[in-house]
Amino acid sequence: MCLLRADILLEFQKMTSDQIASLQPALAQWLEAFRSCFPRQKTFRYLEKYILGLLSDVSRKSIEPIALAAGVAVRTLQEFLAFFRWDDQRASQQLIRQVAAEYNHAEAIGVLDASGHPKQGSKTPGVQRQWCGQTGKIDNCVVGQHLLYSNNDPKNPFSCVLASDLFIPKDWANDPDRCREAGIPEDVRHRPKWQIGLEQVRAANREGVTFSFLVADEDYGKVPLFWFGLDEMGQRAIAEVPKNFLCWPKPPAYRSKRSEYAPKRVDNVTGHSPLFYRQSWRTVQVKLTTRGPCRWKIKAAQVHLVDTRTKSGSQPSTPTDRTYWLIVAKNPSTGETKYFVSNAPPSVSLKRLLQVAFARWHIEKWFERAKQRTGFGSFEVRTYRSLIRHWLASRLAMYFLARETVRLRGEKHTDHAGTGCRCRQDPGLEMLEPLGPLLGLVGGAL
Repeated sequence: MCLLRADILLEFQKMTSDQIASLQPALAQWLEAFRSCFPRQKTFRYLEKYILGLLSDVSRKSIEPIALAAGVAVRTLQEFLAFFRWDDQRASQQLIRQVAAEYNHAEAIGVLDASGHPKQGSKTPGVQRQWCGQTGKIDNCVVGQHLLYSNNDPKNPFSCVLASDLFIPKDWANDPDRCREAGIPEDVRHRPKWQIGLEQVRAANREGVTFSFLVADEDYGKVPLFWFGLDEMGQRAIAEVPKNFLCWPKPPAYRSKRSEYAPKRVDNVTGHSPLFYRQSWRTVQVKLTTRGPCRWKIKAAQVHLVDTRTKSGSQPSTPTDRTYWLIVAKNPSTGETKYFVSNAPPSVSLKRLLQVAFARWHIEKWFERAKQRTGFGSFEVRTYRSLIRHWLASRLAMYFLARETVRLRGEKHTDHAGTGCRCRQDPGLEMLEPLGPLLGLVGGAL
């Protein structure tokens, strides 16, 4: 394997020999929990080699550099991801069970988000010109739908991604030959991201993970069926909605298409409905990112959504029987305005709702770290299975680093900077410290 950077070695010099020794076998021991997903021991060892490669300091976290650094034939590692027999779905379920057993927390949140990965060419499964958050524009990219779990600790949050699924664009779904060439299973077809997200939450629930709240952006919040799916699960959530999202401040007197009885845009409701203009603005302090707190002025009221389950043909829209929170939030320092909807009960405090709403930074930070440290977006593959397995290996690597960070901090050793400390500005860093001992490169240097 390649050498570690000097700054990582410096961090190791602050660790005790006992801590380094304890990390040496840690990955191999932890991965034994996934041994039953592999019919052959040799295949299982390739998983360990691949994860070690993702954790190492190779310049590019794709198959060829990892294989060359690990002393494995490039073709062998390609076949490990694409063709070797092992149950990646079962391994992903096992990861969720570990989270449920070790880190389930009463205040835990789930964050749904779609991440775009820019790619060249047309062979990567799901690639096409579509919105890419990483570049901030319509770009040639692959989009993954992900579910993150976080205990939402304000100082030292533990976060991990529980599920990663490929978003299949409609153009791909309408081209069965192209799907077949990319190895996309027949039962994996185009589904909206919000629909994939709901299934990811259900799957996490089945394995024992629960969320006090689910958080999402307006791509999810703008879809009434998303809210109805959450209601069926009994899952509380808060999500941003666009300013043209429709609702009723009170049920209409008649079912009619006339404008006075039609649903209203949320920006009009919050600006002109008595439910809002009779209120005074309240100031709530929330933490947007690790950079610090921010104050927002808010107003909120209970409204009715458009019940899209009952609308058919030319019939007028119908309001939902139940009400939902509608929150308008303004940032006095930037002039920014956001709108949120939540299905939480009216008794839940607005401060609590807004703090949860702005907790989406957990997944943004996780993506940033995973792309930098475990090659989450560095896949160079042409089959669906290879992509899903690469994402799984990267998620396993990130979970392991987060797990070891929690363990080391728990030792509260004064000689190790950051261990047991709850005042760091970049908490939950998924430390780089474990990398050296795992690769067996720094023992002599220390």
